Amino acid sequence: SRITGLDVIGGSRITGLDVTRGFAVMGILLMNIIAFAWPQPVYTTPLAGGGSGPADLAIWAVNYVLVDSKFRGLFSMMFGASALLVIDNAAASERSAARVHFARMGVLALFGLLHFFFIWWGDILFLYAICGMALFLFRDMTARALATTGSILIALHTCFYGASLLAMRTMNSPEIAASYADFVSQFEPGSPAYAKEMALYGGDYASIFMHRFIEIGSHPFSSIAQFGFETLGLMLIGMALFKGGLLAGQWPPERMAMWRNRCLGLGLIANSMLLIWLATNGLDPWAVVMATFVGSVPFNVIMSIGYAALFMGLAQRFAGAEIIARVAAAGRAAFTNYIGTSLLMTSLFYGYGLGLFGEVSRTACYLFVVGAWMIMLLWSKPWLTRFAYGPLEWLWRSLARWQVQPLRKN
Repeated sequence: SRITGLDVIGGSRITGLDVTRGFAVMGILLMNIIAFAWPQPVYTTPLAGGGSGPADLAIWAVNYVLVDSKFRGLFSMMFGASALLVIDNAAASERSAARVHFARMGVLALFGLLHFFFIWWGDILFLYAICGMALFLFRDMTARALATTGSILIALHTCFYGASLLAMRTMNSPEIAASYADFVSQFEPGSPAYAKEMALYGGDYASIFMHRFIEIGSHPFSSIAQFGFETLGLMLIGMALFKGGLLAGQWPPERMAMWRNRCLGLGLIANSMLLIWLATNGLDPWAVVMATFVGSVPFNVIMSIGYAALFMGLAQRFAGAEIIARVAAAGRAAFTNYIGTSLLMTSLFYGYGLGLFGEVSRTACYLFVVGAWMIMLLWSKPWLTRFAYGPLEWLWRSLARWQVQPLRKN
């Protein structure tokens, strides 16, 4: 039987899964806010821009240790767990699990491309849809096999990145030296690439759209080669955590707390040590990228699992609390909240909106995060009191089933 407070609701929903997804979509904005507000290199290092005062450096450090990649990992794990739940429910109701799953992924891929070209370059939905199609092949694996396979895929991705970065740093050839110089230069505030982004995103919608369509139009497809193994690996670990009981709400509080403490504790120590190494290297661009995309990867995965245990535990402990109900509603409408965040933030920061791009300090950016969180928590629960799905969740479901689904609750 399921633990009280994490039981299935609405026939197939697991409250704790919704709560954890809600925290995950809120955490994604913690990661993405700098990418909305500043040129891309600022996301990676404070030396590229965004402010270099004590508060800005401190908030970058906290983000590096506690947030960056951890919530993307959690979001990916939640996607894998939710996909498996949908597959299982389809099979249990004697529908074609393959048809249900691939229809959902196909529609999601379309949404991802629309999101990328018309709203924001940082889309992850297309990547999730393609990886989601692949994860169907692993649905019958045991939890242990899923965790092992996912870990291997993440390790392969990390080794590839590590080898590439080491080659860039150590190999002696004119071509590689030129590539390294280009790589380092992008982290300088006055670089041509930095200036180009400042001008582009401070401009009009048509210019930004044409840039996405012509100059970086292949990005959704190239991201599959760049991040496909890692993303699929994280989804498989999410499936493992669902089959193993953590994301199904079947663990007792003591076990949940043990995993939370061990995973978050180990990740906190390891990432803090990496941060110290970066500080001693003066935040050298190569060192920052190596630490972010290679050194911290295994510990980020561990912390993502720790956050899953933390949030499932909060859902369990505070099952009747109003704030938990609101976070769960934000999780049920995670798709709408994710796209809505992109619409809101691009309208605030890009030139066709308020034009705040490159104008708000790194520290002040997080005030916008708090505001967006309040919107998520305020609208999601009242909406879902009246309606069965979030707006985009309803559209996704209707398109995937080729039939308009009932929206208003009876």
